[in-house]
Amino acid sequence: MSDTLLACLSFVATIGFYYLTKWAYRRKKIFFLAPILLAPLAIIGFVLLVGIPLDDYFLYTHFLVMMLGPATIAFAVPIYQQRSIIKRYPLTLTIGVITGLMMGMLSSWVLVHIFPMPPELANSMLSRSVSTPFAMQATVSFGGIPDLTAMLVLMTGIVGMVICEPVFRYIGIRTTLAKGIALGAASHGAGTAKAREIGSEEGVIASLTMIFAGIAMVIGSPLFALII
Repeated sequence: MSDTLLACLSFVATIGFYYLTKWAYRRKKIFFLAPILLAPLAIIGFVLLVGIPLDDYFLYTHFLVMMLGPATIAFAVPIYQQRSIIKRYPLTLTIGVITGLMMGMLSSWVLVHIFPMPPELANSMLSRSVSTPFAMQATVSFGGIPDLTAMLVLMTGIVGMVICEPVFRYIGIRTTLAKGIALGAASHGAGTAKAREIGSEEGVIASLTMIFAGIAMVIGSPLFALII
């Protein structure tokens, strides 16, 4: 196949699988149908079936990654829209963001020192606990690889989304505020989506926590890199 045809196929398949899995998940809310899990698996299967080299696939769809830039700027919208919640819980949100950020980096640091791994993987793990646009920017300060960090962010979000409700029941977390902050700080985008399923206010609080944690990571990453 020509490069033009492969590029078109890659683009159509990526967008198509996302909307298909989103439609399926809306019809039946089963974890395995969640777009964040099923769409990447479907795309991997497509790439292997068609025989597109991974580097070529990223080249054909690189402009989709470039859209993360405008998406990051768009995070200002929910901050403005939900400013009343920020005014109502400033201390709680601040503590939640700081705690989530520190625990995310600490857990990565512990894993890196317990399990031997290549330096590129170890460095890419340190910013895995914030949303993808922020993590890909912050990982440069740690010496990580943005594409690898994005994959680790995805895995972290999926794990948090799966285990959150059993953990909430076991620990006894019942309040809207606690659930929202925990999901936003620990599982970023996937956690925020799960929080929206639990309740509208949980979703708003998770979204704000995710955004502030990401901003704090990007701003503080040069300093964190010196400490870690």
